[in-house]
Amino acid sequence: MDYVYFLANTSLTLRVVEFLHKGYLPVRFMSVIHQIDGWLIRVKLSEYLEPHQHGDFQAFMNELGIPHEPNIRIQMAMWGLETGQSPVAVMQRYQVAVVSHGIPDREEIEEFRTQFVRGLGYCPETLA
Repeated sequence: MDYVYFLANTSLTLRVVEFLHKGYLPVRFMSVIHQIDGWLIRVKLSEYLEPHQHGDFQAFMNELGIPHEPNIRIQMAMWGLETGQSPVAVMQRYQVAVVSHGIPDREEIEEFRTQFVRGLGYCPETLA
């Protein structure tokens, strides 16, 4: 099962990571891509959820963001990550900012935010 969502800022992305770390869902991997206008996340589960679990997770995700159908470039980047291509290779090939892929990782997301803000000299709304 796949869930692809667009989130407005870093704080919302970190809330998803925290939720997934609680272990309620059989997470296979989570991909996090930063774009100028927000964050794309893909949560891939290792098995199908019971209808009530699916509904609960979907409701949680809908509170934080909106379901998203990525363009073909992002779809290919996500497919590349899923098939084992390195995040660096995917970033170079598809010109996307892969922040994290694999086990949901709060530290990678926070480090990306810190370095990005340091480079810009200010904190854009998407990195709040």
